[in-house]
Amino acid sequence: MEQVGLAATSDVTLWSLFMQAGFVVKLVMLGLIGASIWTWAIVVDKVVTYNRVRRQLDKFEQVFWSGQSLEELYRSLSDRKSSGMGAIFVAAMREWKKSFERGAKSPIGLQMRIDKAMDVTLARESETLEARLGSLATIGSAAPFIGLVGTVVGFMTSFQAIAGSKSTNLAVVAPGIAEALLATAIGLLAAIPAVIAYNKFSADAGKITARLEGFADEFSGILSRQIDERLQTRQAAE
Repeated sequence: MEQVGLAATSDVTLWSLFMQAGFVVKLVMLGLIGASIWTWAIVVDKVVTYNRVRRQLDKFEQVFWSGQSLEELYRSLSDRKSSGMGAIFVAAMREWKKSFERGAKSPIGLQMRIDKAMDVTLARESETLEARLGSLATIGSAAPFIGLVGTVVGFMTSFQAIAGSKSTNLAVVAPGIAEALLATAIGLLAAIPAVIAYNKFSADAGKITARLEGFADEFSGILSRQIDERLQTRQAAE
């Protein structure tokens, strides 16, 4: 009896449990493992992306508040693809230059067009920051329930084994129970990092978006003052 028990124990490994599992449970486990890999891929991508965005914001703010003229900064940024504050700045300056080239006379209308251009760009940048966060939320909420499917199927397998052998021996019941618990464990291992990552990156995206909104508001005020000065100069010349 002791030898049988030892043999049964030695067979209950993670790999053996996976290989002995039924098709449905294997499918559940493989799906959860794939979701876990996808979660960590998103985590690595977001860590790299958010760190790069923060460095870009710090660098742009340093240049913007250094006293360099807006025209020079616009010329240096307009020829290449910009992101973050640079994209908002270029969008506002492009609308500014187009409006004055066409002889804009209404400061209110010009200000509204500039603000609209910055809002559209800000929304686009925010959408880029929040890309794939929905996948983390989905994995975090769904993975435990998907693992529960494997748990239910594993217990059903155990009960069928008991009914077939007409024995409640632990050696008969244990593999199915262990299989069921393994599916649950994999589901939790996939869900917990996804939930933590979602909360962390959502907060980071919110902070970066708040910085972009703050810059857009400040730059809108700067352009508003320059619009008043230009229109007053034009009216005085006329």
